[in-house]
Amino acid sequence: MTAQPHLNVVPFVSVDNMMKLVHAIGVETFLRELCDFVEEDFCRWEHFDKTPRVAAHSHDGVIELMPTSDGTLYGFKYVNGHPKNTKSGRQTVTAFGVLSDVDNGYPLLLTEMTFLTALRTAATSAVAAKHLSRRGSRTMAIIGNGAQSEFQALAFKALIGVDRLRLYDIDRSASERCQRNLAQYGFEITVCPTSQEAVEGADIITTITADKQNAVILSDNMVGAGVHINAVGGDSPGKTELQKDILLRSDVFVEYPPQTRIEGEIQQMPADFPVRELWEVIAGKQPGRRGPEHITLFDSVGFATEDFSALRYVRAKLQDNPLFEDLDLLADPDEPRDLFGMLLRAAAWSEPRGLDHEARKN
Repeated sequence: MTAQPHLNVVPFVSVDNMMKLVHAIGVETFLRELCDFVEEDFCRWEHFDKTPRVAAHSHDGVIELMPTSDGTLYGFKYVNGHPKNTKSGRQTVTAFGVLSDVDNGYPLLLTEMTFLTALRTAATSAVAAKHLSRRGSRTMAIIGNGAQSEFQALAFKALIGVDRLRLYDIDRSASERCQRNLAQYGFEITVCPTSQEAVEGADIITTITADKQNAVILSDNMVGAGVHINAVGGDSPGKTELQKDILLRSDVFVEYPPQTRIEGEIQQMPADFPVRELWEVIAGKQPGRRGPEHITLFDSVGFATEDFSALRYVRAKLQDNPLFEDLDLLADPDEPRDLFGMLLRAAAWSEPRGLDHEARKN
């Protein structure tokens, strides 16, 4: 990254520059490398400060803050989730994030995280599948073909070799759009008329719908032996996708139980419902899939360490791809204790001499 001439200059990655960065690296390479950062941070899970995200819920959505620190760096993300937004031409999810130096508290990076959240969510799903799905899994059903679907498909292709997709959405045009968007990436794609048909022959089932409701997107009779379920859409209180019986016959893996029990599929279950933590599997402390006939379920709600990984990755890639703007974000007085003096000097630089406050008003 280029040297910063003043302490108040912070690199800012805009939406435009984030898109340019993804294209400069290549979307599949970006996802594969991001998977490495996500996996690395799961392996050092015990080093992180962890707390459930701070959420402000409303009738139509949620606004959340997601903070964490590894003792050296501090990161947080601001993110919303408003499914109704698509009716007015807005995104369901928007976000931005900050990475800071714990030693002095100064921000090191400010970036858009609407694209980056989609990328990190897909990367986390793929990392989980790497450790939980059957070896040689190539066919994935994606139920819910909204803004996340293409990212999920490409992450699974980049990391574990999925190259056959079966798509279903209640809005067929969403599936057709997803098919068009992915046409150049080497997938064999089938748009299915029902969710039941979509899961036929699938090694992996990804559910990723947006509506904030307790829905049954996947019923128990649709899930056969040996399937890995990537349950992404159930990510807030009162929002689930899976029939309860599926959970009872699956090995369920979660990111951070105190958060997932509030927001994930397991909010349907008693407080003592047994789950296993994904980080322990990735770090080699616990086994993942017990056998080819078992059903594994990643109850994904998204956690702050994954955003931290994404922020770390982007900052590292900016060293060779300076796709950012210098943002004048922090006050930097000549004398750190003389903040008001900085304000006075700014007035002297910017205002005509000899005019006091009352004169300027008149």
